[in-house]
Amino acid sequence: MKRARKPLFFIVAILILAFTFVSISGVYYYKGDTKTTCVKGVGDIRWGIDIKGGVEATFSPESNGTKVTKEQMDSAKSVIETRLVQNNITDYELYADYNQHKIITRFPWQSGETDFDPESAIKELAATSVLTFREGSEYTNTSVGSDGQEIHTTPKGTTASNIFLKGSDVKSASSGVTQDSSTGATEYVVELELTSDGAKKFATATKKVANEGSTLSIWMDDTMISSATVDKDKFGSTGITGGKAEISGNFTAESAAQLANQINSGALPFKLSVTSFSSISPTLGSSSLQAMAMAGVIGFILVCLFMIFMFRLPGVVAVISLCGQMALCFAAVSGFFPFMKSFTMTLPGIAGIILSIGMGVDANIITATRIKEEIYAGKTIDAAIKAGDDNSFWAIFDGNVTTILVSIVLMLVFGPTNILSMLFGASTTGSIYSFGYTLLLGNIGNFIFGVFTSRVMTRSLSAFKPLRKKWMYGGAMHEAV
Repeated sequence: MKRARKPLFFIVAILILAFTFVSISGVYYYKGDTKTTCVKGVGDIRWGIDIKGGVEATFSPESNGTKVTKEQMDSAKSVIETRLVQNNITDYELYADYNQHKIITRFPWQSGETDFDPESAIKELAATSVLTFREGSEYTNTSVGSDGQEIHTTPKGTTASNIFLKGSDVKSASSGVTQDSSTGATEYVVELELTSDGAKKFATATKKVANEGSTLSIWMDDTMISSATVDKDKFGSTGITGGKAEISGNFTAESAAQLANQINSGALPFKLSVTSFSSISPTLGSSSLQAMAMAGVIGFILVCLFMIFMFRLPGVVAVISLCGQMALCFAAVSGFFPFMKSFTMTLPGIAGIILSIGMGVDANIITATRIKEEIYAGKTIDAAIKAGDDNSFWAIFDGNVTTILVSIVLMLVFGPTNILSMLFGASTTGSIYSFGYTLLLGNIGNFIFGVFTSRVMTRSLSAFKPLRKKWMYGGAMHEAV
C-alpha cells in the first residue's frame, strides 16, 4: 500500500475541525448594536413551524366587485408559493378557499426573530404588491435607497394612464446569460415568458414603444423597478412576438436575479390584502429544541467514545470525519456557502441528518472492522489497511447510492415547486422535502468524509513509526510490528 504523506493527517484534520467550528459559530461582527454576518452559522438557521412556531395569514383579493375566478385564485396562490420559495421558506402550508375567496398560508418565523410580530413577518412576503408594464417612464418623486441608488415613485402623465400588461400576463421571469452578437461579450439578462394573452399585449406594446421612441417601464405598485427601450429596426414592424423576451442592460448576476424575482413575485392577477393573521405555537417549543441539542451532543460524544474504544486509531479518524460530515449538513442548511441558499430546518430535516450521521458511523465501522479482521488474519498494517479499504468500499457505496436515490425521489415528488406535490397535499410538502434534502446532503458528506478523508488520514497516520502497532488498529494488545 502506498502510504500518504505524514503532514496530510494534520492538514486534513485541521481543515475539518476549522470548518466544523466556523459552520457552527458563523463569522460576524458588531458595529454598535448592529450585527453584520459574514458567514452564517447554526444560529442563522431558520427553524420550521414544528420547532419554533410561525405565522398564519389569510389573504383576500381586492377585486372591487369583479368576480374572482378559480384560475385567478390558483394564479395568486402560485405567486405566494413562489414568494415563499424565493425567501427560502420550504416549510409552509398553503391552501385556497375558492368559495370564500381566501388564501391561507402558514410559515415559520425568520431566524433570529425575537419579537415574533406576525404583521412584520407577513411583510416578508410583500404580499400586496402588483406588477404593471407601462408606457414611458414618467414619475413624480425621487428618493435615494439604502444602497445609494435613486428610487422613482408615483407614475404620472402617460405612464400613469397607459398600462400595457399586468402581473397576470407574465408566466415567469428568470435571469440568464447571453452573448453580444457584435462584441462577443457575455452579459446578464432577464428572460420573460408571457401568457398567450400577455404575448399579444406585449407585441402591441413593444411595437408602439419602438415606433414612438418611448420606453417600456415596469412598476411594482407605486415604484418603478426597471425601464427599457425597444429596437425600432428589429421590432418596429411587428413588435416582440412569440411570448418570450429579454431585458438587457448593465445587469450583474445579482441585479438580474433580483429583477427576475421581483417580476415573479408581482405576477398577481389582483391586489391581495391581509384580512387576518395570528401566531402559531410550535409543536415542541424552544425548550424542546435545547433538549434535542443537548441529547444530540451527548449522543455524539457516546458514539465517539464507542468508536475510539472499539477501533482505536481508526476510531479517532472516524470521529474527525463525522465532525466534518455533520458540519457540512449544518453549512448547507444555514446558507454558509454563497452558492447554496439557506433552508428551513424541520423535525423531519433533523431526522434526515441523524440518519445520515448514522450511515456515516456505519461506513467508518465497516472500514475499521475490515482492517481489524485483516490484522487478525496476520497481514501487515499496510496490507490490512489496503485490504480493509478495498473490501469495505462497495458495501459503503451501495448503501449510500441507494439512500441518495431515495432522497432525490423524495425531493422531486414532495418538492415545493413540482406539480406532483399537489397530488400528495400541501401539508406534506415542506416536511418530507426537508427530510430528503438533509438526507441527501448527509450522504454526500458521508462520501466525502467517511470514505475519502478517513482513508487519507488513516494512511497518513500509519506512516508514523510510533503508530505502527497492530493493537492501535484493533489488533491484540500484546501484538506489535
